[in-house]
Amino acid sequence: MSEPNMVPVDNNGDNDNNENNNMNNTDVGLYNTNGGADAGVEADAGVGAGTEAEESDSREEEMGSDQGPSRKRKKYHRHNQYQIQEMEAFFKECPHPDDKQRKDLGRQLGLAPAQIKFWFQNKRTQNKNQQERCENTELRSLNTMLKSENERFREAVYLALCPKCGGKTAIGEMSFEEHHLRIVNARLKEEINELTALAVRFSSKSVVSNPVMSPRPSNRPPTFEFEAGSSSGTGGNLSREITGPADADSRMIMGLAIGAMEELMLMAQVDEPLWMGGFNGTSLALNLDEYARTFRKGLGPRLSGFRTEASRETALVAMNPTGVVEMLMQANLWSTMFVGMVGRAITHENLLTDTAGNFNGALQIMSAEYQVLSPLVSTRESYFVRYCRQQGENLWAVVDVSIDHLFPNIHMKCRRRPSGCLIQETPNGYSKVTWVEHVEVDDREANQNIFKHFISSGQAFAANRWVATLERQCERIASIMTTDFRSVDSPDHLVLTDHGKMSILKLAERVSRNFFVGLTSSMGTTFSGAGGDDIRVMTMKNINDPGRPPGVVISAATSFWVPAPPNIVFDSLRDVDHRDSWDVLCGGGVVVHKISEIANGRDSRNCATLLRNAIPCEKNMMIIQETSTDPTASFVVYAPVDTASIEGVLSEGQDPDYVPLLPSGIAILPDGMGDEHGGSLLTVSFQMLVEEVHMGKLSITSVATAETLIRTTVMKIKALFPFQIATPSLGK
Repeated sequence: MSEPNMVPVDNNGDNDNNENNNMNNTDVGLYNTNGGADAGVEADAGVGAGTEAEESDSREEEMGSDQGPSRKRKKYHRHNQYQIQEMEAFFKECPHPDDKQRKDLGRQLGLAPAQIKFWFQNKRTQNKNQQERCENTELRSLNTMLKSENERFREAVYLALCPKCGGKTAIGEMSFEEHHLRIVNARLKEEINELTALAVRFSSKSVVSNPVMSPRPSNRPPTFEFEAGSSSGTGGNLSREITGPADADSRMIMGLAIGAMEELMLMAQVDEPLWMGGFNGTSLALNLDEYARTFRKGLGPRLSGFRTEASRETALVAMNPTGVVEMLMQANLWSTMFVGMVGRAITHENLLTDTAGNFNGALQIMSAEYQVLSPLVSTRESYFVRYCRQQGENLWAVVDVSIDHLFPNIHMKCRRRPSGCLIQETPNGYSKVTWVEHVEVDDREANQNIFKHFISSGQAFAANRWVATLERQCERIASIMTTDFRSVDSPDHLVLTDHGKMSILKLAERVSRNFFVGLTSSMGTTFSGAGGDDIRVMTMKNINDPGRPPGVVISAATSFWVPAPPNIVFDSLRDVDHRDSWDVLCGGGVVVHKISEIANGRDSRNCATLLRNAIPCEKNMMIIQETSTDPTASFVVYAPVDTASIEGVLSEGQDPDYVPLLPSGIAILPDGMGDEHGGSLLTVSFQMLVEEVHMGKLSITSVATAETLIRTTVMKIKALFPFQIATPSLGK
């Protein structure tokens, strides 16, 4: 019979590396008396170990006599009960005694330090083995229970049916595509049921009530009467074509809006192969073949003769998602935010309104005119439903889709397939906006001029233009609300307080807004016999707007091309030192001083400026100017203001909204030929008071004066760029 497993003495101290080798030993209370080199282990720490040891020794001696030379019988010492009890008590206090503790305990019990060491070592191994056996037993019991529960769950899932779609819930029983379609279908059914329940109260109402376009709403009552001509946009067409309540089914419109939202969510988040690189590196262009495969139904087949424009762009804007949603869902705020792109907008009917006041679930029918800032470009008219939905925590989506095909008496030349934006909240109060613009337009009979390539390439209303405009407007709003103004002041002229700087920013914002309103108005008709079709003239009669001088105001505008890129043109026109070379209102050779320049954007060129004419007799007039630029468009807009009004705003706290303003300015767009060889498309617009209200009709002399100012300004600006920097655009 083999000898019991022995534990070697470690003369280097208490080493536990040998503990795992003693797993099968049987006696902690036995110790080899021959030099202390080996030890046995007993499960009960010494109780009854002597008998087993004696029997083992007798068997070894008998076997030795039969098998050959007998080995030397090893003698073991059995610890007595007192020694075991003392070591047990010490073990509870200190399982790992050091050399000094082992020596002291050995002297107390009459044992060698090595005996003390191996007893403690074997005791630790014994406790560890007992603990592992208990843990293994518990784990086996828990594993058995989990297996049983797993089997029950598998059986329940296999037999269960989806309460929404009615299909089996086990994925293995159907393809992944089928399962995904069932989930989407169930969600759409649930949403339709919710909308249908809310729409019951609309069953006796017409879907569209008086869908006639009107000028942009404002907080003040209407203050302008358009005297000459009428707008060629949606206002006239819709008023003639829709003469009574609509007969379209509201449920059909709701279903169309829900489908458009699903399409927008996919188009805003899927990349290749649905989206590819866009024109000149701007935005992303839609792969029409892939779109046709992905959305087989959509809004129906594409219209014959209509051209498709589709793009996508993403940007960070300085506004939280709820603020962006509010701007989009209120027609007056939307047209103000995109004042250079949305000419007129109106909400005709709120089919569904939200209950929480945050526009979640709001559904409204709208119409709008989309414009390029030029009297030479026709506006685009669209009649659509706008739907807003919160898609998750801090995630919103707003989608437009045209509904004119549901009305037999409306025939639009611009149809909006699902277009809109996905708005995701980001840190620091910013929003990540992903804009999708997808329209079909029939412009075969329009825009055959210098804007032809700019329009046909899709750059005029591309997604990057929408997000750039939104980003720029959010910067302007943030600049007015800030208390930390970045400005460059001229101490030789006037030092502005923070209140004064805020007033200048508000005045500049009004100048810019009124400039766009006047430019939109001038896109109406051309006065016959007054210089040709390239200059458009419109008159407006101001009755009760304190922000404009009372009387008949004439607005004139024209567009032309210059052979220089937009950034060069913009920097030249905003330079104060070059102003006398093109601004006819300053007079030839007149120096203009910059009093203060206040930033209203991250780009230092985006700013509001207060200027003063250096001529002594003109010291009673100042100029409020705003310069603004983004990757898609630039503007230099200004208005002369009398010095008394400016001083009243700066020092006396006068409301900037009551300072009379008649703005003029220049809009700068790329010609669509690209950065390297492209030129610039400029639109110049003037507003001027020509007669008092009581004098009635406008004279030909007044129109001729406006035309002369326009033509002189155009000639002076063209003279600033005598060299051919860019390739001539098509159509000139």
